[in-house]
Amino acid sequence: MSPALAWRAFVAQARVELLLTVRRGENLLVTLAIPLLLLVFFSAVPLLPPPSFGGRQVDQVAPGILALAIVSTGLVSLGIATAFERSYGVLKRLGGSPLPRPALLGAKTLAVVVTEVVQVVLIAIVAVLLGWAPSGGVLGGVIAALPWLLLGSVAFAAMGLLLAGALRAEAVLAVANGLYLVFLLLGGIVIPLDHLPAAIAVPASLLPPAELAGLLRGTLEPGGTIDPLQAAGLAAWAVALVAATLLTFRTE
Repeated sequence: MSPALAWRAFVAQARVELLLTVRRGENLLVTLAIPLLLLVFFSAVPLLPPPSFGGRQVDQVAPGILALAIVSTGLVSLGIATAFERSYGVLKRLGGSPLPRPALLGAKTLAVVVTEVVQVVLIAIVAVLLGWAPSGGVLGGVIAALPWLLLGSVAFAAMGLLLAGALRAEAVLAVANGLYLVFLLLGGIVIPLDHLPAAIAVPASLLPPAELAGLLRGTLEPGGTIDPLQAAGLAAWAVALVAATLLTFRTE
């Protein structure tokens, strides 16, 4: 296939993926409603330890909710939807079309990134209404966090596609939702790792959700700093997950 034809096929598939994303009501619940509800709940209800930097509770919660939005869209929403497409034979038919497999995976990842743009905007608006004051201001803070948001988007989209291409749809449904809950509670997303027992915090710190949440907190929290090891770790996860997906993804 010529590069021009491959590009047109990619754009057409990306448009289809975006339309399908909008039509999946249950996906919108996971990707949009749940992160916003958790943002409001944990910002208003004093269940979490107070921020160590002395700011508002929302200043500590908002970066973690941004990380959760990335996880929910890439791992849960994309992974489960793609797994059922594979189960129903949709991917097999696409595999017989001129659309190259990398273009198919890229189109799905692009749809995830577009969805996450909407998520970030909505989360930022609600967080500001709750009193969020990130380092560098809202616009400056979000712009500074874009590299980590994009890197996390690629990593978790690849993780979702990796599961979808390797497991049965029912297994992906269970594994993706199970990982979502584990990452939410023990992955440093809602509760910072320094408030968890060392037996949990140390291994969790090596996983992509903790690295993403740590980078976002380092960028957005007042007085926060970026840990180069977390940046290198998240980049390594993204590269490894993308490579594994490209090598192992099956359409049937």
